[in-house]
Amino acid sequence: MEQTDELLTVREVARRLRVDDTTVRRWIKHGTLEAVSLPHVGKRQAYRVRRSTIDTLLNQPALSV
Repeated sequence: MEQTDELLTVREVARRLRVDDTTVRRWIKHGTLEAVSLPHVGKRQAYRVRRSTIDTLLNQPALSV
């Protein structure tokens, strides 16, 4: 990991990808989106996603149907 690689919250990722927070969490749980798990005490698991992961995802060519 690069030292300059920023970590984004689930909400920040959802806004960038224009989806709901729940969708991002589902992608993380299913392994579709790589994330770092943080220690937590509350109800929800806390995750962070590297900006480079999102940039790579956004730069992939679109799938043709």
